[in-house]
Amino acid sequence: MPKTDFTVATLAKYLHLSPQQVARLADREKLPGRKVAGEWRFSRAEIHHWLERRIGLSDEGELIEVEGVLDRAATQEEAEILIAQLVPLPAIAASLAARTAGSVIRAMVQLAADTGWLWDPDGMAEAVRTREEMHPTALENGVALLHPRRPMTSILERPLITLGRSPSGISFGGSGGALTDVFFLICSTDDRSHLRILARLSRVIAAPGFLEQLRRLDDASAIHRLIVETEEQLA
Repeated sequence: MPKTDFTVATLAKYLHLSPQQVARLADREKLPGRKVAGEWRFSRAEIHHWLERRIGLSDEGELIEVEGVLDRAATQEEAEILIAQLVPLPAIAASLAARTAGSVIRAMVQLAADTGWLWDPDGMAEAVRTREEMHPTALENGVALLHPRRPMTSILERPLITLGRSPSGISFGGSGGALTDVFFLICSTDDRSHLRILARLSRVIAAPGFLEQLRRLDDASAIHRLIVETEEQLA
């Protein structure tokens, strides 16, 4: 058994569920797993992707629940996730000049490189493009949550998020035909923090009025202030 695999017991502890609940979910094919010698085994990578998909499909109440599960699973050494701290002002582009999916990815990655915390923008851009080809991250609300398939620890000094807004929106795929005008690039250093960042960011995006206000702002400082104020309301 690979060292990264969960058993029913260890996955139950990780998700803050009972072993009976985990086994029941697996039996109903609600969790990605496989049986080895009659016992359930769960790939850590597949569980992280399952959580990622669940976050993307959740409503506000479910997002609070998922974020709580991930926060309880975090160690005491892991800091609280605050989107405002992960998005420095230089990483915000209030008006992206990019007009194609490829140029958006390059622009978002360049924002990350401009902070000095991303050391290999070409590598990050290629990883994000590959992820988009596999599973587009554009949502029907006009937001895309760009990220590589797995965290790229070796090319990042620290986790960060970049934010770009396209004045007119572009066709980005995976959004049910709707145009996408708000882009976030999530650069994480490990799987668990990626999920925690994604859950918190999804709560910010889903906050009443957040996207409407964001789309009216044309200044990076004002956008950052909106994120701060929105997170304060969530708290």
